[in-house]
Amino acid sequence: MKKMKLLALMVAVMMLAVSLAACGSSKTGSDTQAPSSSPSQQSSGGSSDGTPHPVDIEFWTFQDLHVEFYEKMAEKWNQEHPDRPIHLVTTVYPFDEMHNKLLIALQSGVGAPDLVDIEIGKYANFLKGDIQLVPLNDIVEPELDNIVKARVEIYSKDGTYYGICFHVGAAVMYYNTELCEQAGIDWKNIKTWDDFYKAGQAFKAAMPDKYWTSVETGDIWHMWPMLTQQGGDMLKADGTPDINSPQMIKALEFNRKMIDEGIAVIAPGNYHHAEEFYALMNSGAIASISMPLWYMDRFTDHMPDLSKKIAIAPLPVWEVGQPRSAGMGGTGTSITKQCKNIELVKEFLAFAKLSKEGNIEIWNTLGFDPIRKEVWSLPEMTNSKNKFTDYFVNSPFEVLNEIKDEIVAIHNSEALPATLDAMKNSVLTRAYTEKNVNIPAMLEEEQSKIQY
Repeated sequence: MKKMKLLALMVAVMMLAVSLAACGSSKTGSDTQAPSSSPSQQSSGGSSDGTPHPVDIEFWTFQDLHVEFYEKMAEKWNQEHPDRPIHLVTTVYPFDEMHNKLLIALQSGVGAPDLVDIEIGKYANFLKGDIQLVPLNDIVEPELDNIVKARVEIYSKDGTYYGICFHVGAAVMYYNTELCEQAGIDWKNIKTWDDFYKAGQAFKAAMPDKYWTSVETGDIWHMWPMLTQQGGDMLKADGTPDINSPQMIKALEFNRKMIDEGIAVIAPGNYHHAEEFYALMNSGAIASISMPLWYMDRFTDHMPDLSKKIAIAPLPVWEVGQPRSAGMGGTGTSITKQCKNIELVKEFLAFAKLSKEGNIEIWNTLGFDPIRKEVWSLPEMTNSKNKFTDYFVNSPFEVLNEIKDEIVAIHNSEALPATLDAMKNSVLTRAYTEKNVNIPAMLEEEQSKIQY
């Protein structure tokens, strides 16, 4: 048996090596980006005029949007560090392919990049056993007072930080102000979920052919903060699944009630990132949705007809005094132990994602709410002019500064990927579509099925 396992591992390593060689030289699909420019020599020497050769940094990501940001930061780095220039060799893979390829490369010890984006729902898979990511405490700990600590803690284990997030991911409510005005609803007066429900009833009475809000069966962003406001979560504090909690029952039963009464609609395509949903929202058929602040670029890029109609507001709460937001989603940028220039890459990562300059660029390029708190009130942010300030009715930083002490952190552990899969693949569909569903009994059943 041991010989068979060894043989299987050797075959996997050989296949991976062939695959990586092919990906490095050509574009393999519409979602995969070949290295952005010709390879640079990696040496400690320089050119004939004494200029140092740029050091290649191989970078993997699953998100095209991130590439532009890193390329800008690499350019800034080279301007500020002409004695230590770098050259990013970037590859964009489809989401699942990248995470699977990375896991195999780290387990086999061959073929991993220097720098990599790892999505939060997959991150715990890389913190098992002998962790093959580089500890980042020496660059993170000096900045803990300046950043939202929770956005690095979600990529940590046993006091060691392994990743740095792009954003806070503060959950907010987006309101179509034009629809609210037509229905006689003042969105600014909605403070509780009971207020939200009553506004939905009034909206449905005024506009029976439209919907007050939308929920997802294929994703969890619309309802996860509804748990954390109550002190619940997808996981318990010890990291074990907790989807059959009283908080989950309350949230799902509330959403199901709105669906049954025609106040809420299940998002076409099953989630708020589907083209079918973008089309319906863009048509003016839905008055509000709950999503994180990082969803702003989905509005600007996919729903152009709603420009100057969408306002951002804190989430309603179950009871006054509860937190009005939570940190949702995230991508932890990490360095693998196969990195050939760990200290240089670590310095660049700190420059890109922890510095004031880098956090301002995160807003300007990506439209994310950056993790460095001081920049939220800087004129470069509040007075900036970009596609986001041109699109929304109000400033996201007004809202962010209002709720900055109410952004609850989520729990993360090795159980999170399996727990989220259960929610996306079964729980939400059953809760929102199954006829006469007994939600508490269904959650007990689904909880028992989660394996990790």
